[in-house]
Amino acid sequence: MARWEPGARERLQKAALELFSGKGYEITTAAEIAQAAGLTERTFFRHFADKREVLFTGQDEFTSPFLAGIEAAPQGATPLEVVSSAVIGAAGFFPVEKRAYSRLRQTVIVANPELQERELLKMASLAATLAAALRGRGVAEPAASLAAESGVTVFRVSFELWLADETGASIDDIERKVFRELGALTAVTAE
Repeated sequence: MARWEPGARERLQKAALELFSGKGYEITTAAEIAQAAGLTERTFFRHFADKREVLFTGQDEFTSPFLAGIEAAPQGATPLEVVSSAVIGAAGFFPVEKRAYSRLRQTVIVANPELQERELLKMASLAATLAAALRGRGVAEPAASLAAESGVTVFRVSFELWLADETGASIDDIERKVFRELGALTAVTAE
């Protein structure tokens, strides 16, 4: 086995996704993933705590561009404008080349309740991080939480539309459209 070849983590992720989509998440084992990647099970566990984390590793890398977007937003921007900057600014994390991988990953997640739950926790963590960053900019509650949760909702809806898109639209173009739709929906005053 090629234990010391570079790219072990990526090979494990690729092998896991192929096995999860072909065989099923529940019945795929860490040993099978390692074997398919040409690695040992011990190497698998050096990179991932469990097989679920193969799909969810890198939360910091995922969150980082959102936070950079908040920092880049101009002073005086509304909370929703700041969150829009964060969501659209993170679009670079999802280049067109990643769409096929993202589609396959999402198919695996949608087919498994345990993974759906983990995905929801990932989104909740993102919303909490964005809300904290907004509070750090001086945005009071409940505006910070409302803006952060709205931004994550726009991201999730946009991501699903991007995965389904066959026109080649970029995720940031889709996010802009979804933010406009949100703006139209929230223009109605609550009675």
